Amino acid sequence: MNHAFRLIRGNDIKKEIISYCKKKNIEAGVIISAVGCIKHLHIRLAEAKNYIDKEECYEIVSVTGTVSKDDVHIHLSISDNTGKTIGGHLKDGTLVDTTCEIVIYELKDYIFFRDLDEITGYNELVIKTK
Repeated sequence: MNHAFRLIRGNDIKKEIISYCKKKNIEAGVIISAVGCIKHLHIRLAEAKNYIDKEECYEIVSVTGTVSKDDVHIHLSISDNTGKTIGGHLKDGTLVDTTCEIVIYELKDYIFFRDLDEITGYNELVIKTK
């Protein structure tokens, strides 16, 4: 099943995706498209040591991730007004400027949840079939 929705100025992208998945009871899904622009960026960079948290306008170049009604794991790539592109792990506080159009493909035969992986130290994706 496909889901499509639009976020508006000021919406927190991550929080709104989680809210939508809860409301629609999406147990497993993938983001297949997201386009728009943001006015505040908050991402975690590779190695999970550094963050970018700044007020600036960016175009969304790419969004990918796994989603469920309980949690999400989303990566975001954006470009500035010079075309410089950066990306990282989407954090709370990334805010929509004018619009963000999101399409999610729901995987009806699966259940996604996260559990602590003792090797990585992170809550990692666990995939179950129905």
